Amino acid sequence: MATSHFSATVPRASTRRSAATTTSSPNTFFLSPPKLTTKAKTLPPQKTLKWVVRQRNIAQEQSPPKPTTFDAQELVDFLYEDLPHLFDDQGIDRTAYDDRVKFRDPITKHDSISGYLFNIAMLKTLFSPDFKLHWVKQTGPYEITTRWTMVMRFLLLPWKPELVFTGTSVMAINPETKKFCSHVDYWDSIDNNDYFSVEGLLYVVKQLRYYKTPDLETPKYQILKSTANYEVRSYDPFIIVETNGDKLSGSSGFNSVAGYIFGKNSSGEKIPMTTPVFTQAFDPDISKVSIQIVLPSAKDMSSLPAPNQAELNLRKVEGGIAAVSKFSGKPVEDIVREKEKALRSNLIGDGLKPKAGCLFARYNDPGRTWSFTMRNEVLIWLEEFSLD
Repeated sequence: MATSHFSATVPRASTRRSAATTTSSPNTFFLSPPKLTTKAKTLPPQKTLKWVVRQRNIAQEQSPPKPTTFDAQELVDFLYEDLPHLFDDQGIDRTAYDDRVKFRDPITKHDSISGYLFNIAMLKTLFSPDFKLHWVKQTGPYEITTRWTMVMRFLLLPWKPELVFTGTSVMAINPETKKFCSHVDYWDSIDNNDYFSVEGLLYVVKQLRYYKTPDLETPKYQILKSTANYEVRSYDPFIIVETNGDKLSGSSGFNSVAGYIFGKNSSGEKIPMTTPVFTQAFDPDISKVSIQIVLPSAKDMSSLPAPNQAELNLRKVEGGIAAVSKFSGKPVEDIVREKEKALRSNLIGDGLKPKAGCLFARYNDPGRTWSFTMRNEVLIWLEEFSLD
């Protein structure tokens, strides 16, 4: 992760015009020989010398002092250490901020460090946030920008919905105090980031809806970016048991892969159920698919029993970066394909490079879950992705 150094000068403004002229060096001032008037030329040599000395002293008083400097790398390093404590018991170091600091995000504003810390305490109480700092960079003479992900669960609602925010914080530095005097957040999910943003409020409300997610292990991932249309996630490797399927929304082959974890394997071992059930399409026409169950992360290929059926296959998925579109409702084939096409179109429109094929993830038993509470997802692996 690249960071850079910079030095800034802070000249003290002069209230009087200098009689000095400068050379090409901004820090060295020379007094040009005075142009004596006719009257000055007639002065005695002693008085003429005093006049020159007096003019030189005036020029020196008016010359700017030597500039003060500081290295922004110290503040970059400080933020790398300090910001991960934003929501833990240690908290951030308030001495790094001016007392009067402007804090803004699309739906919140404060004008003091006390107000900013109050906002942090409120989020800790109501949302139990999980904050991840991705990078810190100098982006201007007196400006540092950070990129982050924050995942929160709203504890006051019975279903504790998950709210995801990703974006950047632009932090301005007071050149006199060398402390932060401004902190402005920009969310990836909205266009209007000015306070007060109705778009930002609607984005928050949208995330309060109820999705039923079983209390089972899922493949581990980290959310890198959350836009209005999709999330970008970094998945850890995981192992699947799979067999051929018929279509994205179909259930053909499910009984076989489920049978493997229920004990129909070489050792008769029963393996804990996970979520979601994946159906993967391998080609652009979605003509060849497999249905998959993810195996617990505690298992590895050497510790898993062999399948009893020839059509079953154990395979390690290496993980990677995927774009994900989440939706509810009964996942019939036409809807799933429409979601895949819309996601692919959004990715291409945003300049990303989606791979061929897709994954369809079902988190719920359709026979036991109301359709409007179902959690369904379409995933498309990306060729490359950068948070810069």
